[in-house]
Formats: sequence, C-alpha cells, structure tokens
Amino acid sequence: MRTLLGTKLGMTQIIGENGVMIPVTLISAGPCTVTQVKTVESDGYTAVQIGYGEGKNLSNAVAGHVKESGVTPKTLREVRVEDLGEIKVGDKMLADVFSVGDSVDVSGISKGKGWAGTIKRWNFKRHRKTHGGKGNTRKVGSIGSMYPQKVMKGHPMAGQMGGENTTVKNLTVAYIDVENNLIGVKGAVPGPKKGIVEINGKETK
Repeated sequence: MRTLLGTKLGMTQIIGENGVMIPVTLISAGPCTVTQVKTVESDGYTAVQIGYGEGKNLSNAVAGHVKESGVTPKTLREVRVEDLGEIKVGDKMLADVFSVGDSVDVSGISKGKGWAGTIKRWNFKRHRKTHGGKGNTRKVGSIGSMYPQKVMKGHPMAGQMGGENTTVKNLTVAYIDVENNLIGVKGAVPGPKKGIVEINGKETK
C-alpha cells in the first residue's frame, strides 16, 4: 500500500538536473499509523484505515476504536487495497514508501472562494456591450430551452465556489526527506496551506 496523509506546507523551488528550477509543493507526509484492517471475512472487502496527526478530545467511540493502535489521530482515512500482505494494526508508514520519480495522485479540499457568478465559476462569456446590449453584461442569459421548457437539473449557475474534494492526477515526486517526513511534489496540489492532503502512489505491476 502506497498511501500517505500529510499537511500542505506551501510551494518552493528546487534545482533539478542541468540547473533547471523545478516548482514543488512541500508536504509534511506522515507518519501515518494503521488503525484498522478490514478483510473480506469480517467486512466483505479489503481495506486499511490509517490515522494521521495528533487529535485532542476524541469521542469515546473514536478513542475506543483507535486504542489498539496506540495513537490518537486527528484524521482517519480508509484506503481500499487488493492485497493486505502483512499489514497489521499499529504499523507505521513514513515518507520512504515513495521514491523520487514516482507518479502520484494528490487529493484535498480545494480553497473556498465564496459566492461566485457564472463567469468566474463556469467560464461563461459576458453579454455584448454594444448593438443592443442592455444592463449587466455579466448576468446569466437564457437558462431554459424550447424543450422541455424547464431548467435542467444540474445546470451551471452562480453559487458557492471551491471547498470541494479535488484530485490532481499524475504528479511527480521530485524531492524526499525521510528524516523530516517531507515530500516535494512537482506542481500545485489542492487546498490551502496547513490543509490535509492524501497522496496516492501508482501501483507498479
């Protein structure tokens, strides 16, 4: 299993081959602890639940759930796996599960941008300013149709923008510091600084 939870620290640059500057996002990844192992016999599928961070004031239910692992995580996440191997509750996972050059998917909660109109949220075009254009050029145009004469469900409209689960795929690991649990991913990842992100490595066959 090649999945870690971490905290987004921000962006910086590193010097790559031939002196080329590489923009990277630094992530404080792990250590993560296995808090539960699910099997086909007990749960109907195979998965591993991992915990990250140091939680405070855990509910009795959560505290009892993670007691066997010996940690009090702030964040819990379940990861589906095909082969459990020798994974057991209490195992630690560090940044060394990845190597420089690995391809990863990074998931997180995107930055919340508040209420946004259709131009900013959905890249709508403005209305014309001349030749009969009237009023606000950024307002929504026709949202219905000749048939079925109603607004279709899911039609792009103004609304809250951001704050959603977002995944950026096929990023490259450009830097690893196992001692300090740091991973540098080439490019940008979702979310603000100090946001929790999930790093999923591509399984090699």
